[in-house]
Amino acid sequence: MKQNGKVIITCAVTGAIHTPSMTPHLPITPDEIASDAIAAAEAGAAILHLHARDPETGQPDQSSEGFAPFLPRIKQATDAVVNITTGGSPYMSVQERVAPAATYQPEVASLNMGSMNFGLYPMLNRFKEFKFAWERQHLEGSRDLVFRNSFQDIEYVLETCYGNGTRFEFECYDISHLYNLAHFADRGLVKAPFFVQSVFGLLGGIGPHPEDVLHMKRTADRLFGADYRWSVLGAGANQLRIAAQAAALGGNVRVGLEDSIWAGKGELATSNAVQVKKVRQIIEGLGLSVATPDEARGILSLKGGDRVQF
Repeated sequence: MKQNGKVIITCAVTGAIHTPSMTPHLPITPDEIASDAIAAAEAGAAILHLHARDPETGQPDQSSEGFAPFLPRIKQATDAVVNITTGGSPYMSVQERVAPAATYQPEVASLNMGSMNFGLYPMLNRFKEFKFAWERQHLEGSRDLVFRNSFQDIEYVLETCYGNGTRFEFECYDISHLYNLAHFADRGLVKAPFFVQSVFGLLGGIGPHPEDVLHMKRTADRLFGADYRWSVLGAGANQLRIAAQAAALGGNVRVGLEDSIWAGKGELATSNAVQVKKVRQIIEGLGLSVATPDEARGILSLKGGDRVQF
């Protein structure tokens, strides 16, 4: 899993978890998403993990048309690897979720590796007033929400995208998701190197304790050996602490306003680039180097930005 001291920074620019009323800095419009993504790449993000939003309400939009206004702009302005979500929103079908990746054939697409409870409703304790009706419903509805990622769903995404040369950011929210990935590897449906994104601190998945991070890494080491590249994301206030632990252990990191809207205790991040700069300081403070987009392509065996359809 060693990468010669190079650490890949992924930036998840807007996501589908946080809502416009939580922070004025969440990118919503295509212009905002493009500008924030480009600034994050300039700050050191090698990979840009992208969702789309309704520009009027900020509601998650997983139509292919929703991505069209900003994908070419990002490609033209930066050499960063573009990663298109197939997670979309937990409220969407797998057919909806995979459509943009199938259309645009990016170098990387995310792929959630198992079904789970997906509890966002504790955020109602912090956020009380909302601009749009969908926001409260989005959070409250997660009390009875199972984010479906069945074996059939996972196979559907793999079959839809792998023939396009797209590789995957395998999002693993719990130990069982690593075993699910091993199952697909045993069947020959996924190809090494596996880019494993371990997710910590979301209610319904594994917790954010340092022992949880070590347990996830030890299990992935045992299952995949040298065949995987490890990355982490910590939700909310866990973001930078978990990133620091993973970088020290030889892993890669993911930051961005999808995962956390904070830049410090009680301090809202004014952009994605702010978080990228903070985690870059940690990485370089450990005596490591931030991977360039082309170095990330080499580490992950990607097809290259000239083979996408945008």
